[in-house]
Amino acid sequence: MKTVITYGTFDLLHWGHVRLLERARALGDQLIVGLSTDEFNTIKHKEAYHSYAHRKYILEAIRYVDKVIPEKDWDQKIHDVQDNNVDIFVMGDDWKGQFDFLKPYCQVIYLPRTEGISTTKIKHDLNLMENKKNAQ
Repeated sequence: MKTVITYGTFDLLHWGHVRLLERARALGDQLIVGLSTDEFNTIKHKEAYHSYAHRKYILEAIRYVDKVIPEKDWDQKIHDVQDNNVDIFVMGDDWKGQFDFLKPYCQVIYLPRTEGISTTKIKHDLNLMENKKNAQ
């Protein structure tokens, strides 16, 4: 049984997120998602639209996700890999090289991002739409 793990905030869930989860799950028999808590997002200077509880609820409804665990800090990844007998760590390739410190514990794979979609793009597009609406 191969266990795969990935991490993220997964706010404003979109098809790029689902595609990442699908590709990550295809690498093994079980996918664990380390979901950034609201407190950890504050430390990272990120603000999620949805609360941790709601983001967790959404992720648990996705068929590719077998388990969701809280990501509370940057340093927990080695512990999570060991505690969950993880074989493969997966992140988007925008993080390439950032998690190579996990290579002594598991295989590290950086998957290509889905072109044309991101939470940042969605937020940007929504702001443009709102500004255009307000200018009329």
